[in-house]
Order: sequence, then C-alpha cells, then structure tokens
Amino acid sequence: MMTAKEERDIQALKQLLAIADGWYRQMSEGSLPSISLPTRTKQNIEFDEQSEVWKYGDRESHRIANTERSALHLLKMAFVIWFIKQQLREDRSSTLRELYYITEGWKRAKFETQDESNYLVEDLEILSGLQREAFHLRPEEDGAGVYGPLRLKEFTRRGERVIHCQQDVGEAGYQIPSNMENVELLDHDAGFVIAIETGGMYARLIENGFDDEWGTILVHLKGQPARSTRRLLNRLNSQFGLPVVVFTDGDPWSYRIYASVAYGAIKSAHMSELLATPQAKFVGVQPSDIRDYDLPSDRLSAKDVDALKAEKTDPRFSSEYWQRQISLQLELGLKSEQQAFAARGLDFVTKEYLPARLAEMNVIRR
Repeated sequence: MMTAKEERDIQALKQLLAIADGWYRQMSEGSLPSISLPTRTKQNIEFDEQSEVWKYGDRESHRIANTERSALHLLKMAFVIWFIKQQLREDRSSTLRELYYITEGWKRAKFETQDESNYLVEDLEILSGLQREAFHLRPEEDGAGVYGPLRLKEFTRRGERVIHCQQDVGEAGYQIPSNMENVELLDHDAGFVIAIETGGMYARLIENGFDDEWGTILVHLKGQPARSTRRLLNRLNSQFGLPVVVFTDGDPWSYRIYASVAYGAIKSAHMSELLATPQAKFVGVQPSDIRDYDLPSDRLSAKDVDALKAEKTDPRFSSEYWQRQISLQLELGLKSEQQAFAARGLDFVTKEYLPARLAEMNVIRR
C-alpha cells in the first residue's frame, strides 16, 4: 500500500509530464509548442468574494515558440521538468538556489539569474496546479517556529514521529519544515493562534508563559513569512477553526507582512487558497498605540511615507480601520517596534497590552 507521500509524488509527476505531453500533441498536429499563463501584475489581481483571497484575473499571456526568446523559455521549462522528474523518482530534493546552479551544465537552457529560474518554477506551479514543494523544491530559508498546545505527526526519511509543540521541543519550538504537506495536524488545546513578526517578541511570549496562560499557539513569522509558515497558519485556521491574529511592528512594511498572511502575495496569487488566511486579524503595533502608550519611536523615512501612501490605495487596506490608522501614522510621522512595549516593563505586553487588545477583538474573554 502506498503512503500519502508516494501518492503525492506520483500525482506531481503526472501533472508535470502532462505539460510536456501537451507540447508533443501540439507538434504532432503541426503547431508550435505553447503555454498560456495568467498575467502576473497588480492590474491582474482580483479579490475573489467566495474564497476571500486575492487571485489572478482573466488576463493571460500566451507564450509560443515562434521567437528565439519564447523557444528558449519552453526549452528551459522542458529541462526543469526533466530534472524534477528525476528528483521525484529518486526521492531527492533541492533548494531553488541549487536548481539555479544545476542549470550551469544545460548549455542553451542555462538560466542567467536565479530570478529567472524562480519565475519558471512559478510557471510550473500555475500550469500543474501544485505547490513547488510537491516537486521536492524548497526555498533556501527554512520555516520559522511554532510553540504551544499543538500535537502533530511529521513524516520524515526516518519514519513517522509524533511531536507535541510544548512538551517535546526546546525553547525555540518546533521548526516548521519547508513542505507542510508532510505534516499531519492531529489535535490541540488552543483557543487561538498568534503569529509574531520578530524573534524577540516570540521569545518574550514563551518566557512569560503566554501560551499556557491563554491557551495559545505561538507562531514565529521570522519577518516576511515563508510559504510553509503561511501554509501552517492556513491549516490551523481551516482545519481546526482557530482564530489567527498577527502581531507585528508598527510600520508600513510590517503591515504588508500581515497582508501577505491574510490575503496572499502577488507572486503566489495562484496559491492563495492554500497560503492565505483571510480571517486573520491585525493585533498591533497600531499607530494609535504609538500615541496612546507614548511608545519609543522613530521618525518615518521618505520611503516609509511613500509606502504608507501606496497602502492608502491598496485594496488590502481599504477598510475604514486601516484608512484611519494609516492617516494617523502619516499625521504622527512616527513608527515603532514590538519591543518598544518593554519601556513599560517586560511583562506589560503579555499582562496588559495583548489581553486588552484580544478582548477588544473578541478573541478572548478576560
């Protein structure tokens, strides 16, 4: 009997080879090989009311091998499909960076930059309907950590192992693997999930026992979160119905971290239903917190101001709440970090700020 992993590998191989089979049929019928893909631009991103995530719209680009550039693109795609086929059959894996270097020996099919090879992998995701992790391709960076009352089963090369993300891990928590499809979420004793931007604040909440006191699963985003981290948040919400709140710094770049968790990103819009958690709520640091708590802060840079003005017209920040907060931040001219709450004591964020904010948002009852 095949394992779930073996079944996924067979499906991935089938989907990839179907792309090459399509080219063979086109050429057998006397046509040049071609592919059609959605245009990956902001202008082709639309909000899907049913799934409540951002997806690509109807605009498409058609690439046909009638020019040297287009023919080379399809040639490179064929080589990558061949490489992934071998990788799946041998049960090997590689990073996106390694894939780029492997092409050094592919002559005309060699990639000029890693951005080019990354983009082509995204093409294959769209054409196959599968995540790149299904191809045994992983990013250079790993996922971050999770700590709290969650029990899971991980399928590794050394077999299965069941892990409790409080009792069986060290202070850094359970490290989220690059392919979350090899992890089965078993059960939990949590009331909600809090996703935290910085490692310092993640460690503070663990040290202060926030997970025990409030029955919380803590997830370290590690800055802009890796896809595996966003996939975990998506699954905790969809499988268990756990509310997800996102706790970041108070600056425009951190607000975009929240937006990538809640609504997805342009580069991965074809995977939004797997990676985004549209029910996720923003818990801070808010511009109003900078004012109300007189937090230590820095002046907004010119780039910060430009980013905030851009967010004013970004559909992801179109709600009355975000429009009010962004306008206030532009008026204050200030930004602040999560650790700024330490100015009021090391326990303030876990004993005062977060309980008050989460109660206000109806996530907990005090």
